[in-house]
Amino acid sequence: MMSHEPRVDAPAVAGTASPRVPFSFEIYPPRTPEQLPALYETIRVLAAAGPRFISVTFGAGGSTTDRSLTVLTHILRETTVPPVAHVTCVGSSYAEATTVIRDFLDAGITRFLALRGDPPAGVGEDDIVVGDLESAAQLVQLIGRVQAERSPYREREIPGLPGAVQVTDGDRVEIAVAAFPNGHPRSRHRYEDIDALLAKQAAGATSALTQLFFHADEYLDFVERARAAGVVIPIVPGIMPITSPGRLRRVLELTGDARPDSLAAALESAPDAAAQRAVGLAHAADLARSVVAGGADGTHLYAFNNHDTVLGVLRAAELIPEASP
Repeated sequence: MMSHEPRVDAPAVAGTASPRVPFSFEIYPPRTPEQLPALYETIRVLAAAGPRFISVTFGAGGSTTDRSLTVLTHILRETTVPPVAHVTCVGSSYAEATTVIRDFLDAGITRFLALRGDPPAGVGEDDIVVGDLESAAQLVQLIGRVQAERSPYREREIPGLPGAVQVTDGDRVEIAVAAFPNGHPRSRHRYEDIDALLAKQAAGATSALTQLFFHADEYLDFVERARAAGVVIPIVPGIMPITSPGRLRRVLELTGDARPDSLAAALESAPDAAAQRAVGLAHAADLARSVVAGGADGTHLYAFNNHDTVLGVLRAAELIPEASP
């Protein structure tokens, strides 16, 4: 986030100084119930670090709704960290998306990440049935509308006036959206992603999280262009530790980004998995340091359900203290 918004500091951790640069994490629901205990331990460790929030991914067309909700409610009940629910619209009808949003709200989830989403497995981009929701901006509007219908206003008693109440607006949801420093794979021109972000902001988005990037200037230049175009919501840099050549290849397949030659060469020349992890951790830590130095006052880390790596990135970037011996 840049200077356009007040700084929001992460909770203090015992034995550390506050304030400090906020951070957050993304995790995904497990594929089987047997994997839940390990994920809950990861959540416990991540929550103890004091993140601003922990977001939980959502399968294409709502394919992981129940598992996502299980993890979200665990975070809500067992930690003091706010959970953020991913919601997608590709492969989902208006009615289906409304049901999912209501289920999350009924469970006490009031923070969302609204995404267009990827096609379900085995479905090509040209074969997508978009349904009633064609964009993340429309999904943002739907989330706000569902919440407004559930809680249109609040009443507060006025002291000294029995029976009198003050009526205020109902509870509002916080809705993050995606931003693409290097352009969305389907973008047709350089400014299309800025136009899309402006549309999401107009629809009611309260912040944006970026997809991954490999160089700090890619994020900083994108933010500068977005601000010049009128984007005022926070734009939080998303940082993904790339800890193996295989993960890098997979990421490039999904994003269509240009191959980062220096990182790729370092990963490929590393003699073993431990050395590859060290390369990826150092690269991510350098990104975090650089974007914070360039004006970002927060970072969002893609954890891949592994707390050691993302906490190692934050320690190496000096955004959290070294672990106690």
